[in-house]
Amino acid sequence: MSQAWNASQYINHASFVAEHGSPVLDLLNPKLGERILDLGCGDGALTQDIEQMGASVHGVDSSESMIEAAQKRGLSAEVMSGDSLSFHNEFDAVFSNAALHWMINEESVLSGVSNALKPNGRFVGEFGGQGNVGALVNAMTKVFESHAEFGEFVNPWYFPSVEEYKQKLQDHGFHIHYIELIPRPTPLESGIGEWLKIFSNGITKNLNPKQNDQFLNEVEYLVKPHLFIEGQWVADYVRLRFSAQKV
Repeated sequence: MSQAWNASQYINHASFVAEHGSPVLDLLNPKLGERILDLGCGDGALTQDIEQMGASVHGVDSSESMIEAAQKRGLSAEVMSGDSLSFHNEFDAVFSNAALHWMINEESVLSGVSNALKPNGRFVGEFGGQGNVGALVNAMTKVFESHAEFGEFVNPWYFPSVEEYKQKLQDHGFHIHYIELIPRPTPLESGIGEWLKIFSNGITKNLNPKQNDQFLNEVEYLVKPHLFIEGQWVADYVRLRFSAQKV
């Protein structure tokens, strides 16, 4: 499924993604002079933070729009898919925030990360884990099921359990220092409609404008009892945070 990204839209309505990244940066604990790969760097907000800590950072993302935004920050960044990394023993650490759940060929991603790291290199990240946006996924599924003309609902995300991802890390030669599933209800200042426009456009790409509006309205109606809390929309985020080391 092809997800399209618009960096300006993302910065205006989804800046909370980077704003919640500070605990993962603390876990990364970049050192002066280290060479670090930011996998799925987006517009480069956290890449820039890592660089300001004294590390040498290179960002990769599959979106041209995001990479252009990162380069406008003066960052080293290039368009590259997470499941086709082309680095070999180059980095002291690989960092990833809110991106690995978009990379559904996780075996290739983990192989690429392992190859990119120097011996004993660190892999530190956070992404959607088991149960992430569960109410939203259920609602989107129901809307598609009730409209045969929409086609089949295809879930574009990989949200593993701790046990599953721990095993996959170990299978790819990583020793795990820390891994945890963290429920993190996340307020959406721009509302659930903007969230859907940004993060589900790959799901709705084959819908015409009328169908797309119908999708947005019906999903919002279904999730409102669960996600509209005390006058504010709150996404039901569950994050998987981890720190591992290449053996």
